[in-house]
Amino acid sequence: MGVGVGKLSLLSTTDLAVLAESNGKCKKHVCWRSNATPFRHRKPTSWSVLCVFMLVVLGFISLLTGHMASDLEWYSQRLVRRTLYSSVEGNYRAPIDVWKSQYSKYYYGCSERGRGYAPAVLERWSNGYLLIGTSGGLNQQRTGITDAVVVARILNATLVVPELDHNSFWKDDSDFVHIFDVDWFISHLAKDVTIVKRVPDKFMRSMEKPPYTMRVPRKSEPDYYLDQVLPILLRRQVVQLTKFDYRLANNLDGELQKLRCRVNFHALRFTKPIQELGQRIVMRMQKMARRFIAVHLRFEPDMLAFSRCYFGGGEKERRELGEIRKRWTTLPDLSPDGERKRGKCPLTPHEVGLMLRALGFSNDTYLYVASGEIYGGDETMQPLKDLFPNIYTKEMLADEELKPFLPFSSRLAAIDYIVCDESDVFVTNNNGNMAKILAGRRRYMGHKRTIRPNAKKLSTLFEARHQMDWDTFCRRVKSCQRGFMGEPDEMRPGRGEFHEFPSSCICKRPYIEELGAINLTKADSSLNGIRRRGST
Repeated sequence: MGVGVGKLSLLSTTDLAVLAESNGKCKKHVCWRSNATPFRHRKPTSWSVLCVFMLVVLGFISLLTGHMASDLEWYSQRLVRRTLYSSVEGNYRAPIDVWKSQYSKYYYGCSERGRGYAPAVLERWSNGYLLIGTSGGLNQQRTGITDAVVVARILNATLVVPELDHNSFWKDDSDFVHIFDVDWFISHLAKDVTIVKRVPDKFMRSMEKPPYTMRVPRKSEPDYYLDQVLPILLRRQVVQLTKFDYRLANNLDGELQKLRCRVNFHALRFTKPIQELGQRIVMRMQKMARRFIAVHLRFEPDMLAFSRCYFGGGEKERRELGEIRKRWTTLPDLSPDGERKRGKCPLTPHEVGLMLRALGFSNDTYLYVASGEIYGGDETMQPLKDLFPNIYTKEMLADEELKPFLPFSSRLAAIDYIVCDESDVFVTNNNGNMAKILAGRRRYMGHKRTIRPNAKKLSTLFEARHQMDWDTFCRRVKSCQRGFMGEPDEMRPGRGEFHEFPSSCICKRPYIEELGAINLTKADSSLNGIRRRGST
């Protein structure tokens, strides 16, 4: 309002001054007459008529200036808004703070139920029991669990605690209760969906046929579940959905999206042993350094084989990764160079280090590396250690405490998840499930800095890095990474994978608060200036 009101006051004062000047030059009512008509031929107009006319004119001027002031106010707010969010609006000229987004304070997670949100259907009144068999590793299964709750809500079904995958590549026989706090999961979602630990034995004994098993297509819309799954559920009372990962559409109704967020960011809490060890490792990192980076290298042999890329290891690498690729019979035979140019290849540990140093992280920065077996071992890791000597892993920070978890890859992944989530900066090195899930969570928690390598542009830059000096290389890396630093504007709402960009669950603080904060800051500065002048 400040700009608009100021302009209104200025215009009103000017108009009054003009009128006063005009009245000073005229005698009585002569000023409103036409000069072409002699005074003696016109009948004088009464003073009251002149006053009414002047009031009408002033009213019109006030109305006009009022609209002008309103327009000026609107434009001024837009100007201030662009000043506040110059980076958010797409102006990437300002230097980037590598540790924290300056706009994170304007965003927060919001997934509360709406006023018209219907309560959960009780078990005895539901349409039946929904069994879910998840698929993949920990974070892939996490997406399945999240979507299973939403599907149960769509079907008005009672959800049985999902079963985790024991037969995937990771060969982990952990059940839900070994990784997640099952009682918290059930109670926290009680207003959304009724969840039970198992189908009642009495009900199972009364069934004439075993549970109906089916696999739904990936990214199925809610209508598919209502048309294809619900009739079977009503008829058989128990339906099992297998290989349940990414089986629900990306874009859903706003309330269903918020339910996804309540499941993923609040209801899926790790068990106490996992949570406690993860937090101890975080505290040990924070004790050594005021802030630290967590890097999810994802440079394991299976990942490299699946990527179909080449990483400079010669015939030995081609032979070893070629053997691993035989596990996937449908894996297409693509050109490694072509995949790298398309940005589909993860960076090597050395390239990750070069990118971070070029962005501005100094060599005394502490790194936590979340990873399994690194392909090439110490030889592959040494260039990264040369760039960042202070590198730690969960094995280095919790050797003895980690032993009970070693046989279980999902529990180890859960510990890495906790440390990466608590880090000041999280660096992903591929677009896998853990990278997506953690990136989404960090956005939900206020856009904590998350760096995703722009592999498509960086690959070309790394090939030519020996042809330029270090300052030029740094400048070009920073240019490549604009838009890949976890800023709020990196993806328009409704675009991208929801688990990575949960836009329906991210709110921005009201603009009036932002403008008020600016005005308050200016007022404080002015007051301090007056005080300083008074003291002198």
